[in-house]
Amino acid sequence: MAKAKKLASGSWRCLVYSHTDPDGKRRYKSFTAASKKEAEYMAAEYTMNRDKMKDPVNWTLGEAIDRYIDLKRPVLAPSSIYRYEKIRKTSFQEIMDIPLVRITDNMLQHAINEEMKRTPYNRTGTVSPKTVRNEYGLIASTLRRYRGDHSFNVDLPKKARRIRTLPLPENVYRAVYGTDIELPVLLAMWLSFTMSEIRGLTRSKSLDGDYITIREVLVHVGGEDIRKDLAKEITRNRRHRMPEHIKNLIDQTDGDVIVPVSEKALSYRFRKCMERNGMPGITFHDLRHINASVMAMLRIPDKYAQDRGGWKTDHVMKSVYTEVFSEERQRVDTVVDDYFTGSVLHSVLHE
Repeated sequence: MAKAKKLASGSWRCLVYSHTDPDGKRRYKSFTAASKKEAEYMAAEYTMNRDKMKDPVNWTLGEAIDRYIDLKRPVLAPSSIYRYEKIRKTSFQEIMDIPLVRITDNMLQHAINEEMKRTPYNRTGTVSPKTVRNEYGLIASTLRRYRGDHSFNVDLPKKARRIRTLPLPENVYRAVYGTDIELPVLLAMWLSFTMSEIRGLTRSKSLDGDYITIREVLVHVGGEDIRKDLAKEITRNRRHRMPEHIKNLIDQTDGDVIVPVSEKALSYRFRKCMERNGMPGITFHDLRHINASVMAMLRIPDKYAQDRGGWKTDHVMKSVYTEVFSEERQRVDTVVDDYFTGSVLHSVLHE
């Protein structure tokens, strides 16, 4: 809802978006009254009546997305709302001012193709296929809600599979041992906690004897930290038995917050530490990938691996988080190569 501001004259004025000119300039309607409450009431009444008279199919895509975001604001995480608002401002801009009733399959497909060529602000390269798919997800959800009478058919870019190897856990630990990031790294790599979960841990709420529980998360959204009672998915609110070494490290910290460091600082320190130790390109979030891969290597049953990592489905765990270690991959390759060389090829060549 629009907020009224006090003028120098003592009156209160409330501005409400009215429309966008053909030249792209946004226009606002002004409501002035003696009190703040009255000005905001007049603005709210205007908005309600205007929207009643306006058929959703005549809304521009941008207007529809704005309404969709407002609709979801009470139930979505602040980080999700922030991501939606960023998409609204920066992505698919060529179709944001087009009325929903005029949007076609071909128009959407052309916009997708153009979005794949876009270079994000302050970045190199173009938008990734994954990003385009996520951006279009907001558009698709908006169209389903306000253009449910039509099913749109488009081709989205294929997800690019990353071919990479991760460092062995012992090499990561060797690099961070004795540093100020040893504890958060172990919480991520050993217990599979995320950055927001680690930063949300407190003595008063998270610790219970020999157990550590995710009860809060601390997310960084729009330049500020927001503490939330629940994680993004209910499966994230999980409990682990504390390894003795991690318990000892926690005992050495002061204050209620167990890891009192900003997201930016922790990411930077970890990245620099990895680079100094010959492991460039490894992010803090990759520690959860290492954890998933360790459990896969140890043949931990999916049910328990999924529960420890807080993954909603085993598909997410297997398709997104399970990676390979370079040395383990080499060992597996050797086993397979030996089989084909010694059994398959040898049997055929010596018939």
